[in-house]
Formats: sequence, C-alpha cells, structure tokens
Amino acid sequence: MNSRNWALLGATFVALIYGATFTIAKDVMPTYVQPFGLILIRVLGACTLFWLVSIFLPKEKIDKKDFPRIMAAAFFGVAFNQLTFFKGLSYTSPISGAVLMVTAPILVLILSSILLKERLEIKKIFGILIGLTGTSILILYGKSIENAPNANWGNFLVFINASSYAVYLILVKPIAAKYSPLTFIKWIYTFGLLYVLPFGFNEFSAINWHQIPSIIYFEMGYLVVFTTFLAYLINLSAIRILKPTTLSVFIYLQPFFASIIAISLGKDSLNGIKIISAFLIFIGVYLVTKKKVIRN
Repeated sequence: MNSRNWALLGATFVALIYGATFTIAKDVMPTYVQPFGLILIRVLGACTLFWLVSIFLPKEKIDKKDFPRIMAAAFFGVAFNQLTFFKGLSYTSPISGAVLMVTAPILVLILSSILLKERLEIKKIFGILIGLTGTSILILYGKSIENAPNANWGNFLVFINASSYAVYLILVKPIAAKYSPLTFIKWIYTFGLLYVLPFGFNEFSAINWHQIPSIIYFEMGYLVVFTTFLAYLINLSAIRILKPTTLSVFIYLQPFFASIIAISLGKDSLNGIKIISAFLIFIGVYLVTKKKVIRN
C-alpha cells in the first residue's frame, strides 16, 4: 500500500473516531463536566501525551521563523476550534450543528484556491456538493430533532468552528512536511493549552470528581486519547501527503459512522434514507480523493 492510500485510510479512521465522539461527549457534558472544562481536560491530556511520547523519539528542532504559523495553527486548530464547537453544541441541536460542520470542506476549497493557489477542479467541486447533499439528507431526515436553548447563537458558533478548522488545515499544510507529525503537534498543543487555560480553568476547578461514574472516566479517556491525541496526530500525518481539500471532505463520513455506531448499539435503525445518504457520501469522497490520471 502506497503512502497516499495509507493517508486516506488514516483519514477514514479519524472520521470513525469523530463519529463516536458526539455521543460520548454528550454523556460527559454538561452533566459531569461543563464544555470549557472538558476542552481543558482534552488539551491538557493530549499535550502531556505528545510530550511524553516525544521523549522516546529523535529530537527535532523547530525553525524560529515557523513558530508564528504554529501559534496561529494552535489558535485556529485547537483553542478557537474546540471552544466554539463545544459551546455551540451546548446551545443548538445536534442536527443543526452537524449540518453546519459539513460546510468546512467548502470553506477549505475556497481558501485553498485563494491562499494556496490550488486549482478548482470540476470533479472536486461536484464531489464536495454530492457529499454535502448526502450528509445533509442523513442528518436532516435520519435523526430526530432535539430542543435547542439558543439555536441561533449555537449555530453561529458551530459555523465559526467549521471556518476555524478550514483555516487550520490551510495553515499547517505548508510546514507540516518539514517536520515529523509529533514534533509539530506537540508545539501546536503547547500553545493551544496556553490559549485554552484562561477559558477552561474555572469550569475545570468546579468538577466534582467524586461523583463521576467509572464509565464517564473511560469516556473522558476516549476523548483525550482517541479524539484528540490520535486524531490530530493522524490528521497531521495525512496532510503531509493529501491536499487540505481532500482531507477536509472526510468530515462527510463522520455522520455516516455515527449512524453505524448508533445502529450497532441498538439506538438507531437502517432505512432507505440512510442507504441513499451513505451512497452519496461515498461517491463524494471518491470524486474528491481520486487522483487525476496523467496520460503520456
């Protein structure tokens, strides 16, 4: 298997991790931990893991001129991204939030064409639109609508989150290939921790650890180890090979995997809508990820 296929497989695995994250995060938040407190746990835990693992790997020095971009990537990819998503999720319905999240690939496509001078291929545009259609159908008609205390504000925050993630992918692309993923990501999370600390400290301090059941501790562990540590590490490895546009389209797989997980747990059922949605999502991902064949 070549490096591109490994990168695509890794991006698919990340989508699977994120597909399970929503259900797990809602178990933890806000009953046991408030949104910003949970983010601090995620960032602190992942940052610690990145630095611990780096002890056993060859040392690599970051060029001083790359630190401003790393600091910006930490802001958009860790702090602003996570703070707006979890806070927005606490205000709006999961359906509205998920619909807005899948605008990220479109934003990445636009920003890539402007900032990275990436050519807008018709095939990719169609792939993104087809994937967006499939995901929207799955989200709008495949799940029940839940109450939202402040939907407009929550929707705005989730849209800002999607925009922030798009900017992050654009920022890391030019320098991700210069360093090993672990060297790069440990510094991103170090700066991300500094950004998140003022917002999450009060909610973190208010956690009543003695009242948290064992299963919630395991779920928080999943959010740190899988959703944060592994997912960000794999994504950085993938973006060394894939274009930001290609990597961003895997967001469309998240609601599909979320539905599969819900069905396997007996919390959802398979129907025609979900089958059609899955077909459209896979067609969209295929069109965006398929490499252009150069003929002699």
